[in-house]
Formats: sequence, C-alpha cells, structure tokens
Amino acid sequence: MAPRVVSMEADGGSRGNPGPAGYGAVVRDPETGEVLAERSESLGTATNNVAEYQGLIAGLTAAAELGAAEVDVRMDSKLVVEQMCGRWQIKHPGLRPLAAQAAALVGRFSAVRFSWIPREQNRHADALANAAMDAAAGRPSATAAPGRPETTPAAGQPSTTPAAPIVGSDPATAPASWEPRPTFTATRLILVRHGETPYTEQRRYSGRGDVPLSEHGRAQVQATAARVAELAPAVAAVLSSPLSRCTATAASIAGALGDVPVRTEDDLIECDFGQWEGRTFAEVRQQWPGEMDAWLASPRIAPPGGESFTQVAERAHRVISGLLTAYPGETVVVVSHVSPIKLMLRDALAAGDGFLHRLFLDAAGISVLDMWPDGGVAVRTVNDTAHLASLD
Repeated sequence: MAPRVVSMEADGGSRGNPGPAGYGAVVRDPETGEVLAERSESLGTATNNVAEYQGLIAGLTAAAELGAAEVDVRMDSKLVVEQMCGRWQIKHPGLRPLAAQAAALVGRFSAVRFSWIPREQNRHADALANAAMDAAAGRPSATAAPGRPETTPAAGQPSTTPAAPIVGSDPATAPASWEPRPTFTATRLILVRHGETPYTEQRRYSGRGDVPLSEHGRAQVQATAARVAELAPAVAAVLSSPLSRCTATAASIAGALGDVPVRTEDDLIECDFGQWEGRTFAEVRQQWPGEMDAWLASPRIAPPGGESFTQVAERAHRVISGLLTAYPGETVVVVSHVSPIKLMLRDALAAGDGFLHRLFLDAAGISVLDMWPDGGVAVRTVNDTAHLASLD
C-alpha cells in the first residue's frame, strides 16, 4: 500500500524540438525513497514541453492508481511548474488541453504541491525519458534509469492510463436519516447573495474590487430584506462580507429585522480573481484560455495571481464552524458572494465539484440551510428569487 503522501518526479524531452520524444515519471515513498511506480513512453514526434506535460500526467495517474492522497511534484521544467501553479500564462494552444488534463488529475488528490528542481536531482525520470526518446528515434537506449530496466513500467502496471474525471469533495459524514431530531434545535443559516452591481449586468469578474450596488441592486435589496423578515422574524445576527455591496445588503436586512446587529466577517469575502478582476467573461476566455480551462477543471487551480476555490472553501468552513459554536439553535443571516455561498451549498449537499459550475446564484437570491449539533444538514431552499419578480 502506498503512503498517504508520495513524491513524484517527472521529465520529458525531444531530440530536435520537435523530434523523437518521450517522457519518464517516478513515484516514491518520500520517507524511504522506495520507488513505488515508474512510467515511461515514446511519443513519436513532439516538442519538449508536450513531453514534459505528458510525464506529469503519467506520474499523477500513477500516484492516483496507488491511492495516494497528497503528491509532492518535483520537475526540472520551470514552464510546467509555473503554469500549473497559475503564475505563468499558457500561451501555446497545444499545451492547453494537456494542462487541463493535468489539472483534472490534480483534483483527485487532497493536496498537490509543485516545486522546481535542477536536472541533476531529476536523474531517474530524466533517464526514463531519454530511454523513451531513444525508442522513439528507433535506436537502442543509451541511458537507463539507475538500477531499473530501461523503459519498462512497474511490474503489472500499464504505461499510460487516461485521466479520470474530477472527484468531488468527500460526502458529509453525518448519519443519514429522514427522521426528525426532536432533542435538538437546528441552527438555521439564511444565505443571501448581495444585490446587483454594474459588474453583474456587464458579466465581469467581481472579486475583491469594492463595486457598489447599482440602482436596480438597491431595489433588489429592499425586496430581499422584506422577504428575509418574513422567513425569520427572530434573527440572532447578520454577518456580512466587508465589501460595500454586501454591507449595504446586510444593513437593509438588519433594518427590516428591527436593527439586528451586523458583523463583518473577512472570511465571507469573494474569491480573489487576480488578473481577471473587472474583466468580462469573454475577455478572460480570449486572453487566458488555457488558464481558464485549468481553473474550470479543478477547484485547486487559481486564476493568475488569485485564489483557488479550495482556499475559499476553507474560509467558508471556518465561518460555518464559528456560527454553529456561537449561535447554537438560532437563526443567522449570512450576506456574501457567489463563490462562498456556492461552496457552502456544495458541502451541505455533499455534491461534487461540478456543482460549482452548474449552480446559478442570482443577485439577491436566498438559500436556507438547517444544521444540527450531531452533524445533520437539511438544505431547505436554494436561490429563491420569488421576491424579485415584481422588479423584472
């Protein structure tokens, strides 16, 4: 059985760039250095970068087959490491589908860490890649991996395996039951997305930028406040993201509830979209197509200079944990943004990561969760917008 954490070294190259190409990958036990799996394959004619990405894909696939939960990826390709970390753009169209495939594999693990190493520290994978290049060129291998057969994969293992689909978050561990819980009172969370802003209408990425409500958004907020007051006449607190589009929404709701105190919570802020902030969806698709594909493929990939959904989920989890401790059995209104609310709903429904791109949350929409001390969760409402019908 593989350890929970494995290290993986990968390399690839071509004789001519493009030319006869191949890759090699090695998965190790980081404590003992024991080789747990090897992968290598000739690719025919390809470029160095294509071969390096194929080595990464093969190594991640091998680690997944071994059942590893975390992977420390070590490569001497600065380009692959920086692109997979979201720091460099993926400009070459031939690399974008490979980066997306690698990102999908990253999504199968609880953590994947990338680091660059000099070539002399990557000799085993380099030797496998060179042997594969020799085979692609139709000549005997001049290099072999230290202490290993020249190009054969680990015994009983295929040389390549197609990438598996993204695996979602672990399902909730609370006991499954439709029975009422008469001995407990649920903590009810009323999740409210802020009202519309100019960026909402223009279909722009709106993350950490403090974009105020539009005139239509202010009208939505008034209708939402009245609806929340109908749903929960007794509310213990209103929590809000610190951005003004949320604090304005929260203040209106608090007023409709009889001036319930509003508390800002930094962890409720929207995802940091980095270089995409303020740009339209179409502009991002045109300028960062590879990065967008990778981002859509895995919640662990961040926009260039931004924050991943996995990081946002950690913040959202902290908020909910704190609310369950501070307000047991009470009702709390949470005013936030699309990403934190989607992640709260994903986890409440024990849904997969594809849920994040299939659920649409309208501006000023309302969702309601009940959460019990024994871990039980009931999702009562998702994206209720009936209160906004008269404004359309």
